[in-house]
Amino acid sequence: MLGRDSQTLPSVSDVPTRTNSQPRVAVLADSDTRWKWGALTAHRVAPDHRLDGYLLRGRATPTARQLSEVGVHADAMREVTGIEFLHAIERERYDAVVLSCVGGGVQAMLHALGHALRDAGHRPVLITGYVGVVYEKLADGLLLRNGADIVLANSRYDAERFREVYRGVGADPDVVVECALPFLGGDPYDETARTRRPYTGGTVVFAVQPSVPDNRADRAYLLRRAVEHARKHPDREVLVKLRSKPGEHTTHIEELPYQKLADRHAGTLPSNFRLVYGHMGEVLDSADLLVTVSSTAALESLHRNIPTAILTDLGIREGLGNHHFLGSGCLASWDQLDTGYRPKADPEWVERQGVAAADGAYEHAFDAVRNRLEDLLTGPPLPPVTPYYTAVTAPGYLPRILGRYGFQADGSPRPGVSVEPQDASGLKRVVRNTMREAARGAYRHGVQRVAPVIRRMGEL
Repeated sequence: MLGRDSQTLPSVSDVPTRTNSQPRVAVLADSDTRWKWGALTAHRVAPDHRLDGYLLRGRATPTARQLSEVGVHADAMREVTGIEFLHAIERERYDAVVLSCVGGGVQAMLHALGHALRDAGHRPVLITGYVGVVYEKLADGLLLRNGADIVLANSRYDAERFREVYRGVGADPDVVVECALPFLGGDPYDETARTRRPYTGGTVVFAVQPSVPDNRADRAYLLRRAVEHARKHPDREVLVKLRSKPGEHTTHIEELPYQKLADRHAGTLPSNFRLVYGHMGEVLDSADLLVTVSSTAALESLHRNIPTAILTDLGIREGLGNHHFLGSGCLASWDQLDTGYRPKADPEWVERQGVAAADGAYEHAFDAVRNRLEDLLTGPPLPPVTPYYTAVTAPGYLPRILGRYGFQADGSPRPGVSVEPQDASGLKRVVRNTMREAARGAYRHGVQRVAPVIRRMGEL
């Protein structure tokens, strides 16, 4: 089930058996952004492979519209629970599995796969990592990902931090492999191109985020400043790049969609101001300035040498994530941008973040992980999956994490958790999908309507 925009997708069970010339890779993802990262990572690290996509059922399971916007396709795809995914991995002979989920989901699947495949003659190489900028929960996220054969770091900066965390708990730091974000690309910025566009002053793209900032006043402020920028510069086009439509979920919960905030400006918005959806790379094709609080879109923009501004209007704070860009040379306020200021990125900072494209280094950013994967596939049998967190090291934490996904502390399925047969009757499928959609609707209503009211009441 892919939500209201569901479409028929080929079943993974229809996949032909592996041939020696085509490795088989599975990607498990729990949101549109993580599907993008996971699938593109698979393409980068295992060229000429067959890709099977599994969407983990939950609040952020992407709709067909979101998958289409991401623009990354699989040879086969279906939505699964954690236990259904486990059975699929037991049934199919994959060479590699990319776990592109929130940290708890990765930890649950590592334990489940370790338990299920402990006596198997073959197990796939397990790969995981982060979808973008790592500015919070560094230790928590990394230890939840420990147990994978390869933990990808999107930059030299991240690789150094990741290895330090693993060394600090006595875990193997060598599982960390430096690479880069897999979705960087596009043509380098050409400043002269804007003279050929309808708006001679250029196009300003404000890339918004679902959860940053996290309150109505700050989000309304940022939207108002973007509108005012458009009014002050009628020769410029100002685009607000949205992450999702109201009711859809992404990697993070969006309680206060900018679309709804923009309704208050209905009828008064300048003609050079628009809210837009679409693939970020395509939006950046016409951008002359990228503005954001701390979105990963900033790294995409910097990779293409597009002028990029990290907003300081709300302060430079860990909760906003813009502290990650200290030293980048990109920090700026709307007031500065209104006067024509264009930040210039610091080359050394950009290079440390794995987004330096000028010297062609990005083309070789995935060589190390390709070599590591090849070594693991052609070397001796892989050892048992051994995460740092166990019932001994984290008895008060691990059972809760695994329980959310239907597993016990040892990785075995919880008693009473069953898997419906794939050939369930049409009536059962319709009832199940209808109930799931109703539950999602109730969840969205609670997040976007009830929770903000309760918070406001608490502030009285």
